[in-house]
Amino acid sequence: MTDHRASADEAREFLAKNPDIRHIQMMLVDHNGVLRGKSLRPHELIPLYEGGRPLPSSIAALTLDGDDAENTGLLWEVGDMDCLAFPVPGTLLRSPWLTAPTAQVLVMLDPELGMPSAAADPRLTAIHVIERLMKHDLNPVMAVELEFYLLDAASIRQRPPVPVAPRGAHPHVYSIDEMEALGPFFDDIYRACDVQNLPAETAISEFGPGQLEITLTHRADAIRALDEATLYRRLVKGVAAKHGYLACFMAKPFGGHAGSGTHLHLSLTDRAGHNLFAEEDPAGTPALRHAIGGMAETAADMMALFAPHANSYRRFTSNSYAPLFPTWGINNRTVSLRIPTGAAATRHVEHRICGADANCYLAAAAVLAGVDHGIDREIDPGTPVAGDGYQVTDAPPLPVHWPMAIERFAQSPIAKDYFGKRFVEVYSAVKRTESQRYLAEISNQDYDWYLQTV
Repeated sequence: MTDHRASADEAREFLAKNPDIRHIQMMLVDHNGVLRGKSLRPHELIPLYEGGRPLPSSIAALTLDGDDAENTGLLWEVGDMDCLAFPVPGTLLRSPWLTAPTAQVLVMLDPELGMPSAAADPRLTAIHVIERLMKHDLNPVMAVELEFYLLDAASIRQRPPVPVAPRGAHPHVYSIDEMEALGPFFDDIYRACDVQNLPAETAISEFGPGQLEITLTHRADAIRALDEATLYRRLVKGVAAKHGYLACFMAKPFGGHAGSGTHLHLSLTDRAGHNLFAEEDPAGTPALRHAIGGMAETAADMMALFAPHANSYRRFTSNSYAPLFPTWGINNRTVSLRIPTGAAATRHVEHRICGADANCYLAAAAVLAGVDHGIDREIDPGTPVAGDGYQVTDAPPLPVHWPMAIERFAQSPIAKDYFGKRFVEVYSAVKRTESQRYLAEISNQDYDWYLQTV
């Protein structure tokens, strides 16, 4: 795993190689995956590395729209005190899509100097779970796949907005013509990924019109894979804006089209780097099956992390490529936990529950907690599903009602064990606040259904 704190030599070397840089954006990932922070001048960069930068404790407990969430213990109770954040190694990079010469760097709250908010930092939470696995000589190897819709930025005030779909409103899944028509956009994406050393590979046209995916290669350092996914999401949004588009990572932006998911690919290696899931039998090794058993058993408790917003739950419908049960299968896209085809050495699990709106650090932490839980208890996952996973009758369904998922997470002993009691308290308080405010809004549908009817 990468070091928690970067050396100031990284900043000195970067400034020497990039004397034209005028702005540096320091970015902290909040619970919702939103990047928050400050814009610095170049002379402030080395002090950031050497002594950190203060951020208010409330930044670790904000709602999606950036408002304070009550009952987190990180606001009035502590006087909204400052907590120190430090740069994440290897994330000081140019932002080539911006007009002014600009750089960016991820920051994370210090485990001690970031108090009291450190307990709520998503990246630090993921690190704690990964380190717990590594104490058992289990090293997680991960890759993140993010689906998104490309929208016409000029249409975002329309309801619904207009997808950028060169071949019209039909899916045209895997269409080469769609990809060719968006050639200038993809060229800029790949150029920017090269600048930031992000491992962008295959691009595909997904199932919805204007829905796309670019795969990121797996990393033996799981936290690096999550950092890269976070940087990649920002990059895609930035390049899209440059082209007059909006890259939309909502879980379900269109009622009549496929939702967008975050698919987490994972395997485990031992200290020598051997894949502990590798087996000629596609069902894998006992370690693989126990990991699947743990992920399945804990999935319902972790649903509030996999599906963190009201819109997240619109994605979970039959025949939608979003799973409804914590099931597993071999080469089967109707289940939650899929073992893809491939050579034995590449054997891994694709976790398919999360929406594209999930915070990848928290989603991965939840998945890896399930892996550790399953291996530690040697949980049997049962028989893999063959055929239509939407017709399963012998498995409890995943909670697909937002307030129910929040309360299940808030009461989960497993969540408190792996993430810490304070993280669970803070995250649950933020999500309760969002849920209450969302349900208090009077929508157009309220007026359409009830104004003249009841």
